[in-house]
Amino acid sequence: MATPAPGSFLGFVHRRRRGAELFLLVLALAVGLGAYASVGLGVNGEVPTNIVVYGGWLAALAIAGHVAIRLTAPYADPVLLPVVTALNGLGLAVIYRLDLARDRSLAQQQLTWMTIGVVLFILTLVLLRDHRVLQRFTYTSGLVAIVLLILPMLPIIGVNIRGARIWVQLGPINFQPGEISKVLLVITFAGYLVLHRDALALAGRRFLFVDLPRGRDLGPILAMWAVSLSILVLQRDLGSSLLFFGLFLTMLYIATERPGWLIVGSALFAAGAFTAWRLFGHVQNRVDSWLDPFASWETGSQQVGNGLFGMAWGGLLGRGLGLGRPELTSISESDFIISAIGEELGLTGVMAVILLYGLIVERGLRAALVCRDGFGKLMASGLALVFCLQVFVVIGGVTRLIPLTGLTTPFLSYGGSSLVANWVIIALLLRISDQARRPVPNLAAEAPDDDNEHTQVVKL
Repeated sequence: MATPAPGSFLGFVHRRRRGAELFLLVLALAVGLGAYASVGLGVNGEVPTNIVVYGGWLAALAIAGHVAIRLTAPYADPVLLPVVTALNGLGLAVIYRLDLARDRSLAQQQLTWMTIGVVLFILTLVLLRDHRVLQRFTYTSGLVAIVLLILPMLPIIGVNIRGARIWVQLGPINFQPGEISKVLLVITFAGYLVLHRDALALAGRRFLFVDLPRGRDLGPILAMWAVSLSILVLQRDLGSSLLFFGLFLTMLYIATERPGWLIVGSALFAAGAFTAWRLFGHVQNRVDSWLDPFASWETGSQQVGNGLFGMAWGGLLGRGLGLGRPELTSISESDFIISAIGEELGLTGVMAVILLYGLIVERGLRAALVCRDGFGKLMASGLALVFCLQVFVVIGGVTRLIPLTGLTTPFLSYGGSSLVANWVIIALLLRISDQARRPVPNLAAEAPDDDNEHTQVVKL
């Protein structure tokens, strides 16, 4: 009887790849520190005097995350942490560049939020040793998510900022409960769909070669559609409304493999969007700015137009860090940070950023593919789709592909709630990846005797 190689699972040889992760982390830190130094040279003609302290802090956070993975999730994906570190470091450098132009200190605050995010990242890996435990809290997570979404609507603690009521203020701290809700909703959707996907996959009437779902099974998607419209109407948050509904719809399609759900969901979304455009002024303003951002330049918002001017001025290679004028675009440290990158790093820099996001999504979906349980597959897919949908909505709005929605760019934009929540999402993806790639000796010992069976190697 043939004996599988040590550390193998049914013919697959698993490699920990922690050395590769450390090497990639060095490159990621070089991106962040190089950008930070370039900002100082471009604005003041000299390297920032605090670069040693800043670089040491950033390196300590990255190494702490690496050590935590090495100790608690040794078989986890080696690419996610370096990619996230590179994005976070670049975001800090761009925010610092805007601070120099506006005499503020948001970069220091963002570094503090990054520290909190890394701490929660480590705690998630340490405390959550098996992602399947979260399936027990399917409905509890959904209830907590709904409560968090309602909090901004409450008097006293709910705060309206820039026309959207999505903030909660508790003393000196402001945060967006929706950022926490997106993590909880992924857990809820994954737990619900893994239990009911067989019923939801049943076909109803056939229309144009597509099997539509049965009418009795439309309850979940109608409920999620109502929740997303409530967020749009009551909180005036187009981005979260699109994110939550799109997340549920795509996870539903992944669970059932029925294109009919996409048709029904797209029809519901189109009907809701058209109704909102006809009835609500804030939606009409967003659509008008999308169709013609220069029509009311003197009296309307100049944010979209300034962002487009900045990216056009940046061209292919950009003006150089510290040599553009991204501060002319309002909220460029948050909603429009991608336009600041386009202005000073050019189309090349924007494409590099999109490629990094693509790597996060690809690694998340790869973890879903190799995961051995249905809940983990759906959860990893949902977490990866959070980044996919959010980046599409944000960059699409800034570049006028779709109307502007107001979401933040993950790991780049200024904002503590988003940054902390995204670090937790990465920890969950690493936990699922580690569980999927970890060898199971009992199953390996029961591998069939087949001298012709080839051994495959799981690489990066």
